[in-house]
Amino acid sequence: MNEIEITTTQNITIHYELAGVGERIMAFILDLIILSLSSLILYGIVNAILSDSSEILVYLIVLPIIVFYSLFFELFNNGQSIGKMALKTRVIRIDGEKTTFTDYLMRWMFRLMDIYGSFGGVAFLGIISSTNNQRTGDLLANTVVVSLKKDNRMKLENLLKLNKQDKYIPVYPEVLRFDEDTMLIVKETLKKQLKYPNAAHKKAFDLLVDKIASELEIKVPKNKVDFLKTLLKDYILLTR
Repeated sequence: MNEIEITTTQNITIHYELAGVGERIMAFILDLIILSLSSLILYGIVNAILSDSSEILVYLIVLPIIVFYSLFFELFNNGQSIGKMALKTRVIRIDGEKTTFTDYLMRWMFRLMDIYGSFGGVAFLGIISSTNNQRTGDLLANTVVVSLKKDNRMKLENLLKLNKQDKYIPVYPEVLRFDEDTMLIVKETLKKQLKYPNAAHKKAFDLLVDKIASELEIKVPKNKVDFLKTLLKDYILLTR
């Protein structure tokens, strides 16, 4: 599977696997099934309650849900529709910046050409022919769809060489307020600080520790390396 390197705004490089065409098709099919079933159920409820106005309400309620489904979920669910969640894929910006409403809107607007207007043909050709598996909407929005498999979590575990510790009590249970991308940044920053302890990496390391401590509302620990290792260990054990 193709991979891509995303450099975050903190100058940390994270490796992602690009979602393949099969995963993206399956996610789309799942979304289509969910939309179809939801629309039928909603139509039945509306028709049972207000039979005389059901046709009008279909246009006012059901149709907007169908039309804006992907835009709504990607915007408010961190780049994931229900289908993407099931297939463990997500939309992110290729430059490491936070994905914005404009990015999601661009992807959504070009679904008409990429998917619906060509029965998926344009999207399929774009994904299999582009370097980063991008359809037209992705190219214009500067986004990619990546796979969120357990591989990254296993890399965290390998870094710390953790064994399963069923009796271990996490030191920082509040770590669950962070998402996986944040913990990957922690992992990459720690790795670079340990492997290449130069001034630039030390500065990034110290800034990250200060930021994490601030988010957890604790004092910056004296041993910053052990602090991040413990944080990663807690995250892995609490989310495995």
